[in-house]
Amino acid sequence: MKKTAVLLIQLGTPDSPKTSDVRRYLGEFLNDPRVIDLPWLARKLLVNGIIVPFRAPKSAKIYKELWDLGEGQSPLLVHTQKVQEKLKVRLKSSNVDVYMAMRYQNPSMADVMEEMRALHYDHVIVLPLFPQYASASSGSAIERAMKIMSTWWTTPEISIVNQFWDNSGYIDSIVERSKAFNLKDYDHILFSYHGLPEKHVDKVYEGDNLCSEAPCETEINDKNSLCYKATSYATTRLIADKLGLKEEDYTVCFQSRLDKKWLTPFSDKVVEEQGRRGAKKLLAFSPAFVADCLETVIEIGHEYQDIFEDHGGEKIQLVPSSNDHERFIDGLEEIIRKKL
Repeated sequence: MKKTAVLLIQLGTPDSPKTSDVRRYLGEFLNDPRVIDLPWLARKLLVNGIIVPFRAPKSAKIYKELWDLGEGQSPLLVHTQKVQEKLKVRLKSSNVDVYMAMRYQNPSMADVMEEMRALHYDHVIVLPLFPQYASASSGSAIERAMKIMSTWWTTPEISIVNQFWDNSGYIDSIVERSKAFNLKDYDHILFSYHGLPEKHVDKVYEGDNLCSEAPCETEINDKNSLCYKATSYATTRLIADKLGLKEEDYTVCFQSRLDKKWLTPFSDKVVEEQGRRGAKKLLAFSPAFVADCLETVIEIGHEYQDIFEDHGGEKIQLVPSSNDHERFIDGLEEIIRKKL
């Protein structure tokens, strides 16, 4: 039986909410050319000279709030560790070891993969925990893993999972999480995905074609199957179908933007609009995040709550992420076993 290692990769988290740790995390994250795709010098000047110095102190305060809610720990790290442990138990009898690393900061991919290299696995499965492919998340994690393995003297068999938005376990885990809430109690439902610059999805298409010219909001085809916008809408359709939702019941939107040239509609603007229209209760899903983190707990749960109240609303309820839900673990196990 082949000896296999599974490498789960999450985006990353500061080591602590201290400004110095947040600055280090943001610096590594935002200097990635797949995240901010500017020429080297322009990116360095923008990130190191403007964004990180001004953003780190403010972000540190928000991370402190997140850490306090997580009992002094990063929820992203804790949830991902639980997923790793559950998969270890399920796959132990199949001669499979499960590792976990962060694309940015710790546990670092370099350190974790050095542990893997020393054990001479026959097969390595690289599994970024991003359901919908994006160059800035899945692409960056895969690229980093391949660069590290390219330095190994002996190269094992390598399998890569680039996305899993249509995996039934992943979809079911979100549906099951929503059962804690009565959907009929809410005036409208949001499916809020992490935002991306429009040019990132445009690069998926050949020549001068643009994402906006493709039917990304309504179908998946051979041209847009790796388009983040298309798979976000497709994910939503799968969840909505299982929940019996009609199109008018929900809105797909995108959060965490840096400027106006990002995917629209913007989640915070949708929240504002719903408040102005007289909605009192909103239910928010965030399917791009398989583990609760700053963007779900704080951005949606707290910041959007303030926005909603400012515009006449009462309550925006966040549906927890998949985290370590058993159906999500089922889905990941299924993905891994298909690669064995």
